[in-house]
Amino acid sequence: MARGLRDTRMRCLAERVRVLSLERSLFSTIKVMAATKAAIKRDTELFERQARICKAFAHPGRLQILDLLGHGERRVAELQEALGISKTSISQHMAVLKSVGVLSTRREGKQVYCSLAMPEVKQACQLIRRVLQAQIAASHRLVA
Repeated sequence: MARGLRDTRMRCLAERVRVLSLERSLFSTIKVMAATKAAIKRDTELFERQARICKAFAHPGRLQILDLLGHGERRVAELQEALGISKTSISQHMAVLKSVGVLSTRREGKQVYCSLAMPEVKQACQLIRRVLQAQIAASHRLVA
């Protein structure tokens, strides 16, 4: 009888150990899933911001503005003259670029000066240009 009771207790103890192990495993899985969900949420926000910036870059005039500003701060009038566009157009382009945080402005008297808000913008634009140049070169090799 004592032996049967001891065996029953041993089986109960083994079952408790198994249940605790399963609980730990489940808790660990839940933690990993929560961390993954948080990472996906961060990535989603990052991709949404990236899409907004890319959309702002999706105009040749705005790309020209960024290229000019990559060489340093410019007056709005200089940008307008270099691009040969109206005050309204330059203002609209600047508003789009400012709204995504890539352009900053400062006023000095009546003059408004523009510059890149982040130097990484210049690097990103240069990288895209190099990719496009490589694509063009490859397509010319295919034709030749």
